[in-house]
Amino acid sequence: MSRSIGLAHIIRQMDGTSTGVWGIYTLQSAFQPIFAFKEGKLSLAAFEGLIRPFRDGEPQSPMSFFSTCPAADRLHIEALTRTLHLLNAGACLPREASIFINFDPSVFTERTIADNALREMRLVLHEAGIDPRRVVCEVTEQRSASQETLFSFVAALRGNGFRIAVDDYGADDSDINRIKELKPDIVKFDALWITQLMESGAGFALLTAMVKSFEDQGIRTVFEGIEESWQLELAEKSGASMVQGFVLARPELAPTSFRVFEKERPAPAIPSDAGREPLTSAPSTRRAKAFGRRVVR
Repeated sequence: MSRSIGLAHIIRQMDGTSTGVWGIYTLQSAFQPIFAFKEGKLSLAAFEGLIRPFRDGEPQSPMSFFSTCPAADRLHIEALTRTLHLLNAGACLPREASIFINFDPSVFTERTIADNALREMRLVLHEAGIDPRRVVCEVTEQRSASQETLFSFVAALRGNGFRIAVDDYGADDSDINRIKELKPDIVKFDALWITQLMESGAGFALLTAMVKSFEDQGIRTVFEGIEESWQLELAEKSGASMVQGFVLARPELAPTSFRVFEKERPAPAIPSDAGREPLTSAPSTRRAKAFGRRVVR
């Protein structure tokens, strides 16, 4: 893989950010904050890079964009999206925050492919002024071509100094034994799955036990897709390390307003959803109170 694969499709903007071009699509980076629980408050911990495709100036869903891309191009598109997110992170995010970048292990079918891709990624990181230790590589443990491919790719990531996060845990055929073998730094729980577990006392007890098991192994946990204040309260009660979702902050296209977090600011209190339009169907007040927490209004 040559260094030009990602950078050849990049357009630098006057404001210091970058956009990507792939065929008829223009690609932009969006970043969503991830917050950590700390002494009853929330502190900014990281950002996740998310791709936002546009066609003729109109936004398109990422799923529709990726579905139109031939499988043979997927490795190149992976390089482009990584390059785009890292350049934009260097341009408009707080310098101390971690950056979560998504990877599809199934495209790295040989160790040499992974090594070449990660060598070029380190060059982009150098250009963006980002320490590799800030980068958290998200992989989906249940969707790779094979366990051998997954383990080999994770070993390559770790060998390059990056941290590992397993994404969408609880979806499809997630396997707790596979997590033990991968030894990730972070596990991100699937949004739909944790919502379903939170809707019953037994489910929430199971969720709390899994969080404790991971945390006891030194694996930090992230609940993503948190869209309601009752979910946020239960995430804190479960012992989860971090949370991500619309109730806290929506993704913003680069350039973002998130650079303000570089300055010393009071940590935000756990927010109420007053004045927010519901994004999902929330359980009743009675159900939320069943877990011993008041409902934030």
